[in-house]
Amino acid sequence: MKGKRFNQIIGKRIGALLLAVLVLFETSGCGKTNRLENATQMQEINDQLTLTAAPTNYGSTYEIFIGSFYDSDGDGMGDLKGVQEKLDYINDGDDATVSDLGCNAIWFMPVSKSDSYHKYDVIDYKSIDSDYGTMEDFDELVTACHERGIRVILDMVINHTSSSHPWFVKASEYLENLEDGAEPDLEECPYVDYYHFSREKQEGYAALGNSGWYYEARFWEGMPDLNLDSEAVREELLDVAQYWIDHDVDGFRMDAVLYYYTGNNDKNIEFMNWYNDALKAMKDDFYIVAEAWTSQDIYSTYYASGFDSYFDFAFAGQDGVIAKTVNGTYSAYDYAKAQVKEQELYSSYQEDYINAPFYTNHDLPRSAGYYAGDDGVKTKFAGGLNLMMSGNAFVYYGEELGMKGSGKDENKRGAMYWTADEDAEGMCDGPVGMDDFEQKFAAYDEQAEDALSIYEYYRNAIRLRSAYPAIAAGRVAICEDISGDEVCVYTKSLDGEKTVIIAVNNTEEKKEVTLTEDGDFTDSVLKDASLDVSSLDIGGVLLTSQDEAKYKDGNLEVPAYGIVVVCEE
Repeated sequence: MKGKRFNQIIGKRIGALLLAVLVLFETSGCGKTNRLENATQMQEINDQLTLTAAPTNYGSTYEIFIGSFYDSDGDGMGDLKGVQEKLDYINDGDDATVSDLGCNAIWFMPVSKSDSYHKYDVIDYKSIDSDYGTMEDFDELVTACHERGIRVILDMVINHTSSSHPWFVKASEYLENLEDGAEPDLEECPYVDYYHFSREKQEGYAALGNSGWYYEARFWEGMPDLNLDSEAVREELLDVAQYWIDHDVDGFRMDAVLYYYTGNNDKNIEFMNWYNDALKAMKDDFYIVAEAWTSQDIYSTYYASGFDSYFDFAFAGQDGVIAKTVNGTYSAYDYAKAQVKEQELYSSYQEDYINAPFYTNHDLPRSAGYYAGDDGVKTKFAGGLNLMMSGNAFVYYGEELGMKGSGKDENKRGAMYWTADEDAEGMCDGPVGMDDFEQKFAAYDEQAEDALSIYEYYRNAIRLRSAYPAIAAGRVAICEDISGDEVCVYTKSLDGEKTVIIAVNNTEEKKEVTLTEDGDFTDSVLKDASLDVSSLDIGGVLLTSQDEAKYKDGNLEVPAYGIVVVCEE
């Protein structure tokens, strides 16, 4: 460990010198120049774009498992100070630079004291786990995020606590010492009402030792479910929320909302409506995104709760719309049609909903294993499909590198692949018990220098999203007259912002589509979009190869697995 710490100190000094040289290089010229030797049309167009803020909470959010992200002190565990050291990787706060990812929010997986590596079993809601640092570290990190225009979203786990939480410990001790046949007295131990205890064995209940009592624990016995009907519990939860709002947190990611009242969607929605109203009364722009991991027809109804966003599981993972579009099971048209369908569905429950599209997360296999024989083309294209969707799009740390990790959960939460040197500065060990395996694609330090890398593709996709508010927040209308299975054209429009035309080609060959002919649009949707035919041009591209998109005389050529944005100059 001492040797690793020494290497980190030396590494920091070398890193500081290299950074100084880089800054000198970037500021020595006028205007933006391509920083990559093999720059493609993608960098040449997108890096010149001026960024325009989309409505609040529409943008790009980066999900971080702190323990595997970046280690600041050489103990092998990622920590809050490590995240702060790497904030410029996520967003350096300068719209003029073209090397950071450009995400405008971070979702931190749980940070509070816990018995587990993942920390979804909370012992103390008003704390920072010592593995990660201190509350002072957290406050400094939040300040640094806000200085860069990064909003902070904290994972909030209120379905259950740890069995080591003082509430549960006190309730358990009381019941274990209760005389046979006696009923609990809440005046003697109010914490009995904080959980669901029963003398009868029920589905989803675990035994409380040999006491003859059982308690609800839907995930496992170490995570007893809270009684959300208890007024005392509700007061505790509001106190916890106020605590983190006082620490300048901008939003919560609500874990496992389906299980608040297992099997009762109506009660779940009713509780979330109460919670939403209470938190918005504390901070009116507080953002809430929730995990309701179920079918779209069910989680769509949860928008009636008032929560801003729900993760869009229909598009995510190996069996979602995105992956099916990439592997050809779905056509490009199917991808666009699915967006139209859900914008109508979600708005029927909440008019001002904010979708939360994502491709992978900490519970899903990482994307490197989705496409057999993929050299990175399909992995990139999938990221583009996610980041072209409206709402608050989420990117799981390492997804932008095509990181590998499947099977048990620990494998999906491995060390961020900054470099292939496992002993390098900041490298984490990853969760105890994860398997050993080699990554499929190059580490960040190599990808950052390659214009055709997965990282560069993601950076460009986020930049496009940040340059055109209609991409981040617009409504989709398919250009039915000119779309087909292999290439689909659709518009995204947002009041007060420039309408964009997006063409998606999910085939292995370039495709051509005619947007205008004889000075007029060839599609009725385009005709109704109030666009100037004569001023249209390519406004951005996402390319998986050196092939270029072309637009001439109304004809648009879209490269294989390409996404092209056309708009008024």
